[in-house]
Amino acid sequence: MMKQTYAILIRIHVVLCTIVYSLVFTQTSAQPVPKLYTTGLPFSMPEIQVANFPERTVSIVDHGAVGDGQTMNTKAFASAIQACAQAGGGKVVVPTGVWLTGPIRFENNINLHLDAGAVIIFSRNRDDFPLVPYPTSSSKNFACANPIFGYKLENVAITGDGVIDGSGEVWRPMKKEKYTASQWKKTIESGGMVSEDGKMWWPSQQALQGEAYLKALRKNKKNLTAEDFTGAKDFLRPNMVVFNACNKVLLDGPTFRNSPKFCVNPVQCENLVIRNIKIQNTWNAQNGDGLDIGSSHTVVVYNCVVDAGDDAICLKPGAIEKGRGWTAACENIVIADCIVYRGHGGFVIGSETYGGTRNISVRNCTFIGTDVGLRFKSSRTRGGLTENIYIDGIQMKDIANEAILFDMYYEDDKPASGEVRTSASVTERTPKMQNFFIKNIVCNGASQAIFIQGLPEQFARNIEFTNLTISAKKGISCIDAEGLLFNNVKVLLEQGPVYDIDNARNITIKHSTFNEGHSLFMRVTGKQSENIQVVNTDISKAKKGIEFSKDVNVNAVVQK
Repeated sequence: MMKQTYAILIRIHVVLCTIVYSLVFTQTSAQPVPKLYTTGLPFSMPEIQVANFPERTVSIVDHGAVGDGQTMNTKAFASAIQACAQAGGGKVVVPTGVWLTGPIRFENNINLHLDAGAVIIFSRNRDDFPLVPYPTSSSKNFACANPIFGYKLENVAITGDGVIDGSGEVWRPMKKEKYTASQWKKTIESGGMVSEDGKMWWPSQQALQGEAYLKALRKNKKNLTAEDFTGAKDFLRPNMVVFNACNKVLLDGPTFRNSPKFCVNPVQCENLVIRNIKIQNTWNAQNGDGLDIGSSHTVVVYNCVVDAGDDAICLKPGAIEKGRGWTAACENIVIADCIVYRGHGGFVIGSETYGGTRNISVRNCTFIGTDVGLRFKSSRTRGGLTENIYIDGIQMKDIANEAILFDMYYEDDKPASGEVRTSASVTERTPKMQNFFIKNIVCNGASQAIFIQGLPEQFARNIEFTNLTISAKKGISCIDAEGLLFNNVKVLLEQGPVYDIDNARNITIKHSTFNEGHSLFMRVTGKQSENIQVVNTDISKAKKGIEFSKDVNVNAVVQK
């Protein structure tokens, strides 16, 4: 009797352990976003919905995939994804191995999961990425198929500890100035074409001439066909990971690297969660952006590491598909606890801003070795309203150019210093930057601390800087700007004035400090410069306090 009772107890124990194991280890539902990222924000953030999947697993191996780095697995990926989707969705597993493939297309309710040691390598043969209508089958625009793509999907994810490599080296052009002599020589010897001026290498003649070919084609022909685009196919580099018009998108864990162009590019997405991922594009990768978020709503990005050849973490509120009933804005977005090692900008908005950007929080991020730290850029032909931007707690080191940059002349003919700036007509594409709140910034080393460049017809306005410590060669420049507050800003600079004010007004400088004995505290130029208040600041520590140009009233600056 005792033995039977013991046997029953053992069986009960096994059943209970199996149930517990099932609950703990086979649950595929994604973890929610920690409350610390979505509460206490300076704007109302909708509750974010995280992608959630059925407890179903499909291995690509069961659909014929071979992880030897040589076998093409395009059909195996497609088969596994289709089988999982048709069964109701779940996890499509990529086991340890090297998996060569062409484009991967997502379906609803698919979590592509890369086990530790799994490496997806996209084919180096550009012909494996055909020209397709983009973004829909009815689109009149054509592009090379994205390595990873999903359109109008619900509940999609890429998770795990593996690596996704886009073989971008066979797509990207190269600028000679970014490479050593031996690297340049090796590249030229590998094939491809060099531009007439000898400054740029392209992977093919088609890639070299693609931009001019398309420009001429669009000028002479209204309705282009797929056949028309074939003459520029190699020029039409794809972004590596694109989810377009999707809801509940999750990227959690993998490394995304070596993209043909932009690396991770969600567009028009909602309920987007990006966490614990690594993005690696070499610093000299042409147009090698890291994370570009386009026209998306309700987004949380945290605990990510980015190393990019262009902008690192960037918001792009640009054009959207007509008829979706969707605002083109980037709005209700939180970015926190991220590290950027290289990139043209650590956190960036623009250059296209015509969709609008609002309700953005960037907190506790680190930028090391980027060209610019915080970079806000647009132009008279690509502008829109950018407002309600809250940045708190950014650590920077070795910034090549500006620690903080506002540039409303991006890629336009920017007037030289002292040159008369001419107003243009204000249109719906005139950039408007306002209501920025930037605080608790530390930067150890930059070319310039802060540079603000508005437009004569549209000033940059209502920007607050609080608790900043920046060491830089040059100080703070404010051009065509108004409504600026510098509160407890410390600048340790080598040359020029601490504050250089040109056609800027309604500025308050409180508790400002700088290196004692510096040559000049403030220079004021421009006849529109007025109402500049210097409060609780000892400017006598500079060799010279304030310098005015002839067209400025000396009463434009008041010390309190």
